[in-house]
Amino acid sequence: MDLRDLELFCEVASLRSFSRAAKSLGVSQPVASETVKAIEKHLGLELINRDKRPLELTPSGQAYYTGCRELLESYRRLEDRVLQVRDKVTGPVRIAAIYSVGLLQMDCYVKQFEHLYPDAALELRYLHPDAVLDRVSSEEADLGLMSFPPKRADLTCIPWQEQEMVVVVSPQHRLGARKTLVAAELDGEALVTFTSELQIRVELDRWLRQAKVSVDVVHEFDNIETIKRAVEIGSGIALLPITSVRREMEIGSLRMLKLEDVRWVRRLGIIHKRHNSPTTAVQRFLEILHEPPESFFRPKAAAPAAKKPLPVAANT
Repeated sequence: MDLRDLELFCEVASLRSFSRAAKSLGVSQPVASETVKAIEKHLGLELINRDKRPLELTPSGQAYYTGCRELLESYRRLEDRVLQVRDKVTGPVRIAAIYSVGLLQMDCYVKQFEHLYPDAALELRYLHPDAVLDRVSSEEADLGLMSFPPKRADLTCIPWQEQEMVVVVSPQHRLGARKTLVAAELDGEALVTFTSELQIRVELDRWLRQAKVSVDVVHEFDNIETIKRAVEIGSGIALLPITSVRREMEIGSLRMLKLEDVRWVRRLGIIHKRHNSPTTAVQRFLEILHEPPESFFRPKAAAPAAKKPLPVAANT
């Protein structure tokens, strides 16, 4: 039994799926299945109940999963301490982020980290806020990126960004030609917004109450992308972080109006398990998250290929 086998078992247990675990670790599904079977044969115990969908751990499997995670974490920290002697940054960096942080926003941080620390292995997963909390709490992710992170005894939160909230409308909306407005002008508008279990919706409702604004909620969704699509087709207006609508502004599918008399911001935080010291690789990624992206390395664009001379026609 080697560490790779234990890592594969933990991934199956975490994702509750052989196929998803195999894809995550770059192996085939039969390899994932046979590896877990070999572990069960070695122990003489059933670790996973395959009759349930999604898969469920047996009591023995849960105990084994907990122990394997602790063992893998101890090994990662041991390896990190040894490699620090050579001033080499290596090992995994597991990030769980809410969907609305987005590929466009994270791409510059990921590329900078991979440029500076090519021997480290960065894994970035986009998840529902509850899943981000679960993965960090269970130590399946080193860091979580989310908005309005809750105060919990088992977690530490590091402030990261404050993103201005703006009013978003379709180009055909009666406010589409405007650049700014005051909060009172939102009164009576049809609003496409977040579902009530999300903390950002709680904050939005609080802001609107403070501004004495009453809106007509016409649609509720659990992600920004669907909200934007609903606004594009004219279902209503939305209040969204300015960073989340830059692409739509560039292509002209949405219009953005800034609020003149109030400052509403979405606060993003970085969470990690309390009392867990980050590895060197995780610490380096944390440092990059707090640097201005404009200072990052930019690969030089390839020089355009020289034009070939046109063939000279022979004299006839």
